[in-house]
Amino acid sequence: MSYCTAIDNMVADRKALHKDYHDNHYGFPIHNDDELFCRLVLEINQAGLSWETILKKQDTFRKAYSNFDIKKVANYTEADRERLLADPGIIRNRLKVNAAIENAKTILQLQKDHGSFEKWLELHHPKTKEEWVKLFKKTFKFTGGEIVNEFLMSIGYLPGAHDNSCTVFKKVAAKKPLWMKG
Repeated sequence: MSYCTAIDNMVADRKALHKDYHDNHYGFPIHNDDELFCRLVLEINQAGLSWETILKKQDTFRKAYSNFDIKKVANYTEADRERLLADPGIIRNRLKVNAAIENAKTILQLQKDHGSFEKWLELHHPKTKEEWVKLFKKTFKFTGGEIVNEFLMSIGYLPGAHDNSCTVFKKVAAKKPLWMKG
């Protein structure tokens, strides 16, 4: 069952939580590096958990990770790392916390080398899912196949975020996600 269809079958409070993300964020292109980093961190933290858990915690993630300011996160100290590991508002997994900090450092280097994280992504487009996974595993920490797939679908680099029959599909298509440009 697709995400589009699954939302229709949810009870009211769950439906509202998922509907905002589905209707206004999922599959839409993101052009801000901090927001791209945000989505990557959230997808990494979702691994092994439900997306609903992440949606419920997204505001506390934003607060805990300095509004996903790449420069700030890249400069986190050991004290920041321990603060994150003690924060019940986020996922307190050492591998995931370390990945966020190390990936912020990597993105800073990509910005230096390519002008932005978005430009680095564009430079590698188009790729198959398998090619993207290989590139991400080589470049970033804690980025397996499903994490990479969901991250790229969620930002418009791979198709599949919405079915053609989904009411949001045309809204996303109007924003010209890269997967449509092939």
